Amino acid sequence: MHRRSFAAGLAASSALAVLPRQGHAAEKVLRVGMTAADIPSTTGQPNQGAEGIRFCGITAYDALTNWDLSRSDVKARIRPGLAESWSTDPARRTAWTFRLRQGVLFHDGSEFDAAAVVWNLDKVMNNQAPQYDSAQAAQAATFVAPIASYRVIDGSTVEIVTKQPDANLPTKLVAVFMSSPKRWRDLGGNWDRFAAQPSGTGPWCIDRVVPRERVEFSRNARYWDPARVPKCDRLIVQPMPDANTRGAALLSGQVDWIEAPSPDMIPRLRQSGMQIVTNPYPHIWPYLLSTLPDSPFRDIRIRRAINLGIDREGLVAMLGGTAIAARGMVVPNDPWFGRPEFQVRHDPAAARRLLAEAGFGPRNRCPATVLISTSGSGQMQPLPMNEAIKQGLEEVGFDIRFDVMEWETLRGRRRAGARAPENRGAHALNSSLGSADPTSIIDAVWSTRAPPVGLNWGWFNDPRIDAIAAAAEVEFEPEKQDRLLTELHAAFVDNALWAFIVHDLNPRALSPRLRGFVQAQSWQQDLTSVDFT
Repeated sequence: MHRRSFAAGLAASSALAVLPRQGHAAEKVLRVGMTAADIPSTTGQPNQGAEGIRFCGITAYDALTNWDLSRSDVKARIRPGLAESWSTDPARRTAWTFRLRQGVLFHDGSEFDAAAVVWNLDKVMNNQAPQYDSAQAAQAATFVAPIASYRVIDGSTVEIVTKQPDANLPTKLVAVFMSSPKRWRDLGGNWDRFAAQPSGTGPWCIDRVVPRERVEFSRNARYWDPARVPKCDRLIVQPMPDANTRGAALLSGQVDWIEAPSPDMIPRLRQSGMQIVTNPYPHIWPYLLSTLPDSPFRDIRIRRAINLGIDREGLVAMLGGTAIAARGMVVPNDPWFGRPEFQVRHDPAAARRLLAEAGFGPRNRCPATVLISTSGSGQMQPLPMNEAIKQGLEEVGFDIRFDVMEWETLRGRRRAGARAPENRGAHALNSSLGSADPTSIIDAVWSTRAPPVGLNWGWFNDPRIDAIAAAAEVEFEPEKQDRLLTELHAAFVDNALWAFIVHDLNPRALSPRLRGFVQAQSWQQDLTSVDFT
Protein backbone atom coordinates (compact mmCIF):
# COMPACT_ATOMS: atom_id res chain seq x y z
CA MET A 1 0.00 0.00 0.00
CA HIS A 2 1.32 3.48 -0.85
CA ARG A 3 2.26 5.51 2.23
CA ARG A 4 -0.10 8.33 1.29
CA SER A 5 -3.19 6.13 0.93
CA PHE A 6 -2.23 4.21 4.08
CA ALA A 7 -1.97 7.45 6.05
CA ALA A 8 -5.29 8.59 4.61
CA GLY A 9 -6.87 5.33 5.70
CA LEU A 10 -5.54 5.77 9.24
CA ALA A 11 -6.79 9.33 9.39
CA ALA A 12 -10.22 8.27 8.19
CA SER A 13 -10.44 5.50 10.76
CA SER A 14 -9.21 7.80 13.54
CA ALA A 15 -11.98 10.23 12.72
CA LEU A 16 -14.44 7.37 13.08
CA ALA A 17 -13.23 6.38 16.56
CA VAL A 18 -15.85 8.35 18.51
CA LEU A 19 -19.04 9.38 16.78
CA PRO A 20 -21.54 11.37 18.85
CA ARG A 21 -25.20 10.57 18.26
CA GLN A 22 -28.05 13.00 18.66
CA GLY A 23 -29.37 12.59 22.22
CA HIS A 24 -27.29 9.45 22.83
CA ALA A 25 -23.87 8.48 24.12
CA ALA A 26 -21.06 8.33 21.57
CA GLU A 27 -20.88 5.23 19.41
CA LYS A 28 -18.40 2.60 20.51
CA VAL A 29 -16.20 1.84 17.51
CA LEU A 30 -13.65 -0.98 17.75
CA ARG A 31 -10.74 -0.42 15.33
CA VAL A 32 -8.48 -3.38 14.51
CA GLY A 33 -5.15 -3.57 12.66
CA MET A 34 -4.71 -6.97 11.00
CA THR A 35 -1.52 -8.46 9.54
CA ALA A 36 -2.71 -9.09 5.98
CA ALA A 37 -1.73 -6.70 3.19
CA ASP A 38 -5.30 -6.43 1.89
CA ILE A 39 -8.78 -6.83 3.29
CA PRO A 40 -10.19 -10.35 3.05
CA SER A 41 -12.78 -11.07 0.39
CA THR A 42 -16.29 -10.31 1.66
CA THR A 43 -18.52 -12.58 -0.45
CA GLY A 44 -18.79 -15.32 2.17
CA GLN A 45 -15.66 -17.50 1.73
CA PRO A 46 -12.87 -15.13 2.77
CA ASN A 47 -9.33 -15.35 1.46
CA GLN A 48 -6.28 -14.28 3.53
CA GLY A 49 -6.24 -17.50 5.51
CA ALA A 50 -7.53 -17.96 9.04
CA GLU A 51 -7.17 -14.24 9.68
CA GLY A 52 -9.55 -13.63 6.80
CA ILE A 53 -12.04 -16.03 8.38
CA ARG A 54 -11.58 -14.33 11.75
CA PHE A 55 -12.35 -10.83 10.47
CA CYS A 56 -14.59 -11.32 7.42
CA GLY A 57 -15.92 -14.83 8.01
CA ILE A 58 -17.27 -15.41 11.51
CA THR A 59 -18.00 -11.69 11.90
CA ALA A 60 -20.53 -11.30 9.08
CA TYR A 61 -21.37 -14.94 8.36
CA ASP A 62 -22.32 -18.19 10.05
CA ALA A 63 -21.82 -21.81 9.08
CA LEU A 64 -23.88 -24.87 9.93
CA THR A 65 -21.45 -25.49 12.79
CA ASN A 66 -19.55 -22.86 14.79
CA TRP A 67 -16.52 -22.82 17.07
CA ASP A 68 -17.22 -22.35 20.77
CA LEU A 69 -14.92 -19.39 21.49
CA SER A 70 -16.33 -18.56 24.91
CA ARG A 71 -13.51 -20.09 27.02
CA SER A 72 -9.77 -19.53 27.32
CA ASP A 73 -8.89 -22.58 29.42
CA VAL A 74 -9.68 -25.40 26.96
CA LYS A 75 -9.12 -26.02 23.26
CA ALA A 76 -12.10 -24.70 21.28
CA ARG A 77 -14.69 -27.28 20.25
CA ILE A 78 -17.49 -27.38 17.70
CA ARG A 79 -20.97 -26.26 18.74
CA PRO A 80 -24.26 -25.78 16.86
CA GLY A 81 -24.42 -22.87 14.46
CA LEU A 82 -27.07 -22.49 11.79
CA ALA A 83 -27.74 -26.18 12.37
CA GLU A 84 -29.20 -26.83 15.82
CA SER A 85 -28.27 -30.52 15.62
CA TRP A 86 -26.91 -33.17 13.27
CA SER A 87 -26.75 -36.94 13.09
CA THR A 88 -25.47 -39.64 10.79
CA ASP A 89 -26.97 -42.92 9.69
CA PRO A 90 -25.28 -45.54 11.93
CA ALA A 91 -25.58 -48.19 9.22
CA ARG A 92 -23.95 -46.33 6.32
CA ARG A 93 -22.15 -43.47 8.10
CA THR A 94 -22.24 -41.43 4.91
CA ALA A 95 -25.64 -39.72 5.12
CA TRP A 96 -25.81 -36.77 7.54
CA THR A 97 -28.99 -34.99 8.56
CA PHE A 98 -28.72 -31.35 9.65
CA ARG A 99 -31.70 -29.80 11.41
CA LEU A 100 -31.60 -26.07 10.90
CA ARG A 101 -32.17 -23.25 13.32
CA GLN A 102 -35.47 -21.52 12.59
CA GLY A 103 -36.18 -17.80 12.63
CA VAL A 104 -32.70 -16.81 11.41
CA LEU A 105 -32.60 -13.85 9.02
CA PHE A 106 -29.94 -12.68 6.63
CA HIS A 107 -28.87 -9.05 7.03
CA ASP A 108 -31.11 -8.11 4.10
CA GLY A 109 -34.16 -9.47 5.97
CA SER A 110 -34.57 -12.64 3.92
CA GLU A 111 -35.04 -15.98 5.68
CA PHE A 112 -32.35 -18.59 6.12
CA ASP A 113 -33.66 -22.08 5.29
CA ALA A 114 -32.71 -25.41 3.74
CA ALA A 115 -32.88 -24.00 0.21
CA ALA A 116 -30.30 -21.40 1.21
CA VAL A 117 -27.94 -24.14 2.41
CA VAL A 118 -28.18 -26.01 -0.90
CA TRP A 119 -27.76 -22.74 -2.79
CA ASN A 120 -24.55 -22.02 -0.87
CA LEU A 121 -23.14 -25.49 -1.42
CA ASP A 122 -23.84 -25.05 -5.12
CA LYS A 123 -22.01 -21.73 -4.87
CA VAL A 124 -18.74 -23.56 -4.14
CA MET A 125 -19.33 -27.06 -5.57
CA ASN A 126 -21.56 -26.96 -8.64
CA ASN A 127 -19.83 -25.21 -11.55
CA GLN A 128 -23.06 -25.42 -13.56
CA ALA A 129 -25.00 -23.36 -11.01
CA PRO A 130 -25.57 -19.67 -11.88
CA GLN A 131 -24.22 -18.64 -8.47
CA TYR A 132 -21.04 -20.74 -8.72
CA ASP A 133 -18.02 -18.59 -7.83
CA SER A 134 -14.58 -20.02 -8.64
CA ALA A 135 -12.88 -17.67 -6.17
CA GLN A 136 -15.05 -18.87 -3.28
CA ALA A 137 -14.80 -22.46 -4.49
CA ALA A 138 -11.00 -22.29 -4.21
CA GLN A 139 -11.25 -21.11 -0.60
CA ALA A 140 -13.80 -23.81 0.31
CA ALA A 141 -12.24 -26.70 -1.61
CA THR A 142 -10.68 -28.59 1.29
CA PHE A 143 -13.75 -28.12 3.50
CA VAL A 144 -16.28 -29.49 1.01
CA ALA A 145 -13.99 -32.14 -0.51
CA PRO A 146 -15.67 -35.06 1.33
CA ILE A 147 -19.17 -34.16 0.09
CA ALA A 148 -20.73 -36.27 -2.67
CA SER A 149 -24.25 -34.81 -2.70
CA TYR A 150 -26.73 -32.69 -0.76
CA ARG A 151 -30.43 -32.05 -0.87
CA VAL A 152 -33.36 -30.35 0.84
CA ILE A 153 -35.46 -32.73 2.94
CA ASP A 154 -37.84 -30.04 4.11
CA GLY A 155 -37.65 -26.32 4.85
CA SER A 156 -35.61 -26.81 8.01
CA THR A 157 -33.72 -30.02 7.21
CA VAL A 158 -30.82 -30.78 4.86
CA GLU A 159 -29.13 -34.05 4.00
CA ILE A 160 -25.44 -34.11 3.13
CA VAL A 161 -23.92 -37.34 1.82
CA THR A 162 -20.17 -37.91 1.93
CA LYS A 163 -18.15 -39.92 -0.58
CA GLN A 164 -17.09 -42.26 2.19
CA PRO A 165 -17.65 -42.36 5.96
CA ASP A 166 -16.15 -39.20 7.44
CA ALA A 167 -16.42 -38.65 11.19
CA ASN A 168 -15.00 -35.13 10.83
CA LEU A 169 -17.59 -33.57 8.51
CA PRO A 170 -19.08 -31.22 11.18
CA THR A 171 -15.59 -29.85 11.84
CA LYS A 172 -15.00 -29.20 8.14
CA LEU A 173 -18.34 -27.42 7.74
CA VAL A 174 -17.38 -24.81 10.36
CA ALA A 175 -15.68 -22.84 7.56
CA VAL A 176 -18.40 -23.15 4.88
CA PHE A 177 -20.27 -19.86 5.25
CA MET A 178 -23.80 -18.95 4.17
CA SER A 179 -24.34 -15.92 1.89
CA SER A 180 -27.77 -14.47 1.11
CA PRO A 181 -29.28 -15.83 -2.14
CA LYS A 182 -31.72 -12.90 -2.21
CA ARG A 183 -28.97 -10.26 -2.02
CA TRP A 184 -27.08 -11.99 -4.84
CA ARG A 185 -30.21 -12.05 -7.02
CA ASP A 186 -31.12 -8.44 -6.17
CA LEU A 187 -27.64 -7.38 -7.34
CA GLY A 188 -28.09 -9.02 -10.71
CA GLY A 189 -26.31 -12.26 -9.85
CA ASN A 190 -22.97 -10.47 -9.66
CA TRP A 191 -20.45 -11.46 -6.98
CA ASP A 192 -18.40 -8.28 -7.43
CA ARG A 193 -21.46 -6.24 -6.53
CA PHE A 194 -22.23 -8.60 -3.68
CA ALA A 195 -18.70 -8.06 -2.30
CA ALA A 196 -19.48 -4.35 -1.94
CA GLN A 197 -22.90 -4.99 -0.36
CA PRO A 198 -22.57 -8.33 1.47
CA SER A 199 -25.32 -10.08 3.38
CA GLY A 200 -24.82 -12.96 5.79
CA THR A 201 -26.43 -14.01 9.06
CA GLY A 202 -23.53 -13.15 11.39
CA PRO A 203 -23.37 -10.88 14.45
CA TRP A 204 -21.85 -8.04 12.42
CA CYS A 205 -23.21 -6.45 9.21
CA ILE A 206 -20.73 -5.21 6.62
CA ASP A 207 -21.61 -1.60 5.81
CA ARG A 208 -18.68 -0.43 3.73
CA VAL A 209 -15.77 -2.03 1.89
CA VAL A 210 -12.76 0.07 0.83
CA PRO A 211 -10.28 -2.22 -0.95
CA ARG A 212 -6.80 -2.25 0.62
CA GLU A 213 -7.94 0.21 3.31
CA ARG A 214 -10.71 -1.09 5.57
CA VAL A 215 -13.96 -2.95 6.11
CA GLU A 216 -16.61 -1.24 8.25
CA PHE A 217 -19.18 -3.26 10.22
CA SER A 218 -22.19 -2.42 12.37
CA ARG A 219 -23.85 -4.43 15.14
CA ASN A 220 -26.52 -6.91 14.03
CA ALA A 221 -28.99 -6.14 16.82
CA ARG A 222 -31.34 -8.96 15.73
CA TYR A 223 -28.66 -11.67 15.68
CA TRP A 224 -30.15 -15.09 16.43
CA ASP A 225 -27.92 -15.69 19.48
CA PRO A 226 -28.70 -12.91 22.02
CA ALA A 227 -25.54 -13.75 23.99
CA ARG A 228 -23.42 -12.82 20.96
CA VAL A 229 -24.99 -9.53 19.92
CA PRO A 230 -21.90 -7.27 19.77
CA LYS A 231 -21.22 -4.94 22.68
CA CYS A 232 -19.68 -2.36 20.34
CA ASP A 233 -21.74 -0.38 17.85
CA ARG A 234 -19.24 -0.62 15.03
CA LEU A 235 -16.13 -2.49 13.98
CA ILE A 236 -13.44 -1.29 11.56
CA VAL A 237 -10.77 -3.70 10.29
CA GLN A 238 -7.69 -2.35 8.50
CA PRO A 239 -4.83 -4.20 6.78
CA MET A 240 -1.44 -3.32 8.28
CA PRO A 241 1.15 -5.87 7.12
CA ASP A 242 4.08 -4.16 8.87
CA ALA A 243 4.30 -4.99 12.58
CA ASN A 244 5.96 -1.70 13.53
CA THR A 245 3.24 0.23 11.72
CA ARG A 246 0.60 -1.69 13.68
CA GLY A 247 2.35 -0.92 16.96
CA ALA A 248 2.69 2.77 16.13
CA ALA A 249 -1.00 2.95 15.19
CA LEU A 250 -1.97 1.46 18.56
CA LEU A 251 0.32 3.78 20.51
CA SER A 252 -1.02 6.84 18.69
CA GLY A 253 -4.65 5.88 19.30
CA GLN A 254 -5.44 5.30 15.64
CA VAL A 255 -6.52 1.71 16.40
CA ASP A 256 -7.63 -0.07 19.56
CA TRP A 257 -6.38 -3.57 18.79
CA ILE A 258 -3.53 -5.07 16.77
CA GLU A 259 -2.73 -8.60 15.74
CA ALA A 260 0.79 -9.99 16.21
CA PRO A 261 2.66 -7.03 17.74
CA SER A 262 6.37 -6.85 16.97
CA PRO A 263 8.32 -8.55 19.79
CA ASP A 264 10.68 -5.57 19.87
CA MET A 265 7.74 -3.27 20.60
CA ILE A 266 6.06 -5.35 23.29
CA PRO A 267 8.00 -3.78 26.21
CA ARG A 268 7.10 -0.30 24.99
CA LEU A 269 3.48 -1.28 24.49
CA ARG A 270 3.32 -2.66 28.03
CA GLN A 271 4.91 0.49 29.43
CA SER A 272 2.22 2.50 27.67
CA GLY A 273 -0.48 0.49 29.44
CA MET A 274 -1.46 -1.74 26.51
CA GLN A 275 -2.78 -5.22 27.24
CA ILE A 276 -0.55 -7.95 25.75
CA VAL A 277 -2.75 -11.03 25.45
CA THR A 278 -1.39 -14.51 24.69
CA ASN A 279 -2.65 -18.07 25.01
CA PRO A 280 -1.48 -21.46 23.71
CA TYR A 281 -3.64 -22.70 20.88
CA PRO A 282 -3.55 -25.40 18.18
CA HIS A 283 -1.34 -23.69 15.63
CA ILE A 284 2.14 -24.21 14.14
CA TRP A 285 4.63 -22.33 11.97
CA PRO A 286 6.45 -25.05 9.97
CA TYR A 287 8.14 -25.76 6.66
CA LEU A 288 6.04 -28.16 4.57
CA LEU A 289 8.54 -30.45 2.82
CA SER A 290 8.26 -31.88 -0.68
CA THR A 291 8.93 -35.59 -1.09
CA LEU A 292 8.83 -35.51 -4.90
CA PRO A 293 11.79 -37.03 -6.82
CA ASP A 294 13.42 -33.63 -7.48
CA SER A 295 13.43 -32.65 -3.80
CA PRO A 296 16.29 -33.32 -1.39
CA PHE A 297 13.64 -33.90 1.28
CA ARG A 298 12.60 -37.12 -0.42
CA ASP A 299 15.39 -38.57 1.75
CA ILE A 300 14.27 -39.01 5.38
CA ARG A 301 17.83 -38.33 6.54
CA ILE A 302 17.67 -34.83 5.08
CA ARG A 303 14.17 -34.26 6.50
CA ARG A 304 15.48 -35.17 9.92
CA ALA A 305 18.63 -33.10 9.40
CA ILE A 306 16.68 -29.91 8.76
CA ASN A 307 14.69 -30.53 11.94
CA LEU A 308 17.93 -31.00 13.90
CA GLY A 309 19.54 -27.91 12.37
CA ILE A 310 16.95 -25.35 13.54
CA ASP A 311 17.56 -23.41 16.77
CA ARG A 312 13.97 -23.10 17.99
CA GLU A 313 14.85 -21.63 21.37
CA GLY A 314 16.72 -18.86 19.59
CA LEU A 315 13.61 -18.13 17.54
CA VAL A 316 11.47 -18.07 20.70
CA ALA A 317 13.88 -15.49 22.17
CA MET A 318 13.69 -13.48 18.93
CA LEU A 319 9.90 -13.47 19.29
CA GLY A 320 10.09 -12.13 22.83
CA GLY A 321 8.71 -15.31 24.36
CA THR A 322 5.49 -15.18 22.34
CA ALA A 323 6.08 -18.70 20.96
CA ILE A 324 7.18 -22.14 22.11
CA ALA A 325 9.52 -24.58 20.38
CA ALA A 326 7.71 -27.19 18.27
CA ARG A 327 8.37 -30.90 18.68
CA GLY A 328 5.65 -31.95 16.24
CA MET A 329 2.52 -30.62 14.63
CA VAL A 330 0.84 -30.39 18.06
CA VAL A 331 2.38 -29.48 21.42
CA PRO A 332 3.75 -32.35 23.57
CA ASN A 333 0.92 -32.15 26.12
CA ASP A 334 -1.74 -32.43 23.42
CA PRO A 335 -3.73 -35.70 23.60
CA TRP A 336 -2.72 -36.43 20.00
CA PHE A 337 1.06 -36.03 20.40
CA GLY A 338 1.77 -39.73 20.96
CA ARG A 339 5.23 -41.22 21.48
CA PRO A 340 7.41 -40.54 18.46
CA GLU A 341 10.88 -42.15 18.46
CA PHE A 342 12.52 -39.25 16.60
CA GLN A 343 13.11 -36.36 18.99
CA VAL A 344 12.80 -32.98 17.29
CA ARG A 345 15.51 -30.78 18.83
CA HIS A 346 18.49 -28.54 18.02
CA ASP A 347 21.45 -30.88 17.46
CA PRO A 348 23.82 -29.46 14.80
CA ALA A 349 26.31 -32.34 15.11
CA ALA A 350 23.60 -34.94 14.44
CA ALA A 351 22.33 -32.84 11.51
CA ARG A 352 25.83 -32.81 9.97
CA ARG A 353 26.15 -36.57 10.36
CA LEU A 354 22.85 -37.20 8.60
CA LEU A 355 23.76 -34.83 5.76
CA ALA A 356 27.13 -36.57 5.40
CA GLU A 357 25.38 -39.95 5.16
CA ALA A 358 23.23 -38.48 2.38
CA GLY A 359 26.31 -37.24 0.49
CA PHE A 360 26.44 -33.60 1.56
CA GLY A 361 29.02 -31.62 3.50
CA PRO A 362 30.84 -28.26 3.79
CA ARG A 363 32.04 -28.39 0.18
CA ASN A 364 28.84 -29.89 -1.19
CA ARG A 365 25.96 -28.20 0.59
CA CYS A 366 22.42 -29.53 0.32
CA PRO A 367 20.44 -27.03 -1.81
CA ALA A 368 16.79 -26.30 -1.03
CA THR A 369 14.37 -23.60 -2.19
CA VAL A 370 11.73 -22.50 0.33
CA LEU A 371 8.63 -20.47 -0.54
CA ILE A 372 8.03 -17.79 2.13
CA SER A 373 5.81 -14.74 2.61
CA THR A 374 6.46 -11.17 3.70
CA SER A 375 3.63 -11.18 6.26
CA GLY A 376 0.21 -12.75 6.70
CA SER A 377 -2.17 -14.67 8.91
CA GLY A 378 -0.17 -16.26 11.74
CA GLN A 379 3.15 -15.68 9.99
CA MET A 380 4.56 -13.64 12.92
CA GLN A 381 7.93 -12.17 11.76
CA PRO A 382 8.52 -14.30 8.64
CA LEU A 383 11.48 -12.45 7.12
CA PRO A 384 13.75 -12.16 10.19
CA MET A 385 12.73 -15.63 11.38
CA ASN A 386 13.54 -17.21 8.04
CA GLU A 387 16.87 -15.38 7.82
CA ALA A 388 17.81 -16.73 11.26
CA ILE A 389 16.79 -20.25 10.21
CA LYS A 390 18.80 -19.93 6.99
CA GLN A 391 21.94 -18.89 8.87
CA GLY A 392 21.67 -21.81 11.27
CA LEU A 393 21.02 -24.33 8.49
CA GLU A 394 23.99 -23.07 6.47
CA GLU A 395 26.21 -23.84 9.46
CA VAL A 396 25.24 -27.53 9.32
CA GLY A 397 25.50 -27.94 5.53
CA PHE A 398 22.33 -26.64 3.86
CA ASP A 399 22.25 -24.05 1.09
CA ILE A 400 18.84 -22.41 1.52
CA ARG A 401 17.31 -20.12 -1.09
CA PHE A 402 14.10 -18.18 -0.43
CA ASP A 403 11.40 -17.37 -2.97
CA VAL A 404 9.56 -14.46 -1.32
CA MET A 405 5.96 -13.56 -2.14
CA GLU A 406 2.81 -11.97 -0.75
CA TRP A 407 0.76 -14.07 1.69
CA GLU A 408 -2.28 -14.75 -0.48
CA THR A 409 0.01 -15.74 -3.36
CA LEU A 410 1.78 -18.16 -1.03
CA ARG A 411 -1.56 -19.63 0.04
CA GLY A 412 -2.37 -20.24 -3.61
CA ARG A 413 0.94 -22.03 -4.05
CA ARG A 414 0.15 -24.11 -0.96
CA ARG A 415 -3.28 -25.08 -2.28
CA ALA A 416 -1.69 -26.09 -5.60
CA GLY A 417 0.74 -28.58 -4.04
CA ALA A 418 4.41 -29.28 -4.72
CA ARG A 419 3.62 -31.06 -8.00
CA ALA A 420 1.96 -27.99 -9.59
CA PRO A 421 3.85 -26.33 -12.48
CA GLU A 422 4.11 -23.04 -10.59
CA ASN A 423 5.91 -24.85 -7.74
CA ARG A 424 8.49 -26.56 -9.92
CA GLY A 425 11.88 -26.15 -8.25
CA ALA A 426 10.35 -25.44 -4.81
CA HIS A 427 11.29 -27.95 -2.11
CA ALA A 428 9.53 -26.49 0.93
CA LEU A 429 6.84 -23.97 1.82
CA ASN A 430 6.56 -21.90 5.02
CA SER A 431 2.90 -21.50 5.99
CA SER A 432 1.23 -21.21 9.38
CA LEU A 433 -1.43 -23.88 9.93
CA GLY A 434 -3.97 -24.86 12.56
CA SER A 435 -4.24 -28.23 14.28
CA ALA A 436 -7.57 -27.88 16.07
CA ASP A 437 -9.34 -30.87 14.60
CA PRO A 438 -8.54 -34.44 13.50
CA THR A 439 -8.67 -33.45 9.84
CA SER A 440 -5.62 -31.22 10.23
CA ILE A 441 -3.40 -34.23 11.00
CA ILE A 442 -5.14 -36.68 8.68
CA ASP A 443 -5.05 -34.33 5.68
CA ALA A 444 -1.35 -33.54 6.19
CA VAL A 445 -0.10 -37.12 5.80
CA TRP A 446 -2.68 -39.19 3.88
CA SER A 447 -1.67 -39.73 0.25
CA THR A 448 -5.28 -39.29 -0.87
CA ARG A 449 -5.25 -35.75 0.57
CA ALA A 450 -2.77 -34.09 -1.76
CA PRO A 451 -3.90 -30.61 -2.88
CA PRO A 452 -6.40 -29.28 -3.65
CA VAL A 453 -8.40 -31.59 -1.34
CA GLY A 454 -5.95 -31.67 1.57
CA LEU A 455 -2.73 -30.43 3.17
CA ASN A 456 -0.34 -33.13 1.94
CA TRP A 457 1.58 -30.44 0.05
CA GLY A 458 4.68 -32.56 -0.44
CA TRP A 459 2.86 -35.63 -1.85
CA PHE A 460 4.12 -37.99 0.85
CA ASN A 461 2.96 -41.57 0.36
CA ASP A 462 3.34 -44.40 2.86
CA PRO A 463 0.86 -47.32 2.90
CA ARG A 464 1.22 -47.87 6.66
CA ILE A 465 0.45 -44.23 7.44
CA ASP A 466 -2.38 -44.25 4.90
CA ALA A 467 -3.98 -47.16 6.76
CA ILE A 468 -3.89 -45.29 10.09
CA ALA A 469 -5.26 -42.11 8.48
CA ALA A 470 -8.06 -44.02 6.78
CA ALA A 471 -9.04 -45.68 10.07
CA ALA A 472 -9.02 -42.34 11.94
CA GLU A 473 -11.20 -40.72 9.29
CA VAL A 474 -14.02 -43.23 9.77
CA GLU A 475 -13.79 -43.68 13.55
CA PHE A 476 -16.89 -42.06 15.05
CA GLU A 477 -16.06 -42.86 18.69
CA PRO A 478 -13.92 -39.95 19.98
CA GLU A 479 -11.75 -42.01 22.35
CA LYS A 480 -10.89 -44.57 19.67
CA GLN A 481 -10.22 -41.80 17.17
CA ASP A 482 -7.89 -40.07 19.65
CA ARG A 483 -5.84 -43.27 19.98
CA LEU A 484 -5.49 -43.51 16.21
CA LEU A 485 -4.50 -39.86 16.01
CA THR A 486 -1.72 -40.33 18.57
CA GLU A 487 -0.35 -43.17 16.44
CA LEU A 488 -0.68 -41.06 13.30
CA HIS A 489 1.04 -38.04 14.82
CA ALA A 490 3.92 -40.16 16.09
CA ALA A 491 4.43 -41.51 12.56
CA PHE A 492 4.19 -37.91 11.25
CA VAL A 493 7.10 -36.89 13.52
CA ASP A 494 9.16 -40.05 12.99
CA ASN A 495 9.03 -39.46 9.23
CA ALA A 496 9.88 -35.76 9.75
CA LEU A 497 7.35 -34.82 7.09
CA TRP A 498 7.63 -31.15 8.04
CA ALA A 499 10.30 -29.03 9.61
CA PHE A 500 8.50 -28.40 12.90
CA ILE A 501 9.60 -24.92 14.01
CA VAL A 502 7.47 -23.02 16.56
CA HIS A 503 3.96 -22.76 17.95
CA ASP A 504 3.10 -19.11 18.40
CA LEU A 505 1.05 -17.98 21.39
CA ASN A 506 -1.42 -15.96 19.33
CA PRO A 507 -0.20 -12.57 20.64
CA ARG A 508 -2.23 -9.42 20.23
CA ALA A 509 -2.09 -6.00 21.85
CA LEU A 510 -5.21 -4.19 23.07
CA SER A 511 -5.88 -0.69 24.26
CA PRO A 512 -6.31 -0.39 28.05
CA ARG A 513 -9.79 0.95 27.29
CA LEU A 514 -10.96 -2.46 26.06
CA ARG A 515 -12.58 -5.09 28.26
CA GLY A 516 -14.49 -8.34 27.91
CA PHE A 517 -12.23 -10.11 25.39
CA VAL A 518 -11.79 -13.86 25.95
CA GLN A 519 -8.69 -15.22 24.21
CA ALA A 520 -9.90 -18.61 23.00
CA GLN A 521 -7.52 -21.50 22.34
CA SER A 522 -8.30 -21.17 18.66
CA TRP A 523 -7.12 -19.33 15.60
CA GLN A 524 -10.63 -17.84 15.53
CA GLN A 525 -11.64 -15.23 18.11
CA ASP A 526 -15.00 -13.73 19.05
CA LEU A 527 -15.13 -9.91 18.90
CA THR A 528 -18.74 -9.66 20.05
CA SER A 529 -17.84 -9.64 23.76
CA VAL A 530 -15.39 -6.74 23.42
CA ASP A 531 -16.48 -3.49 25.06
CA PHE A 532 -14.97 -0.19 26.17
CA THR A 533 -14.48 0.86 29.78
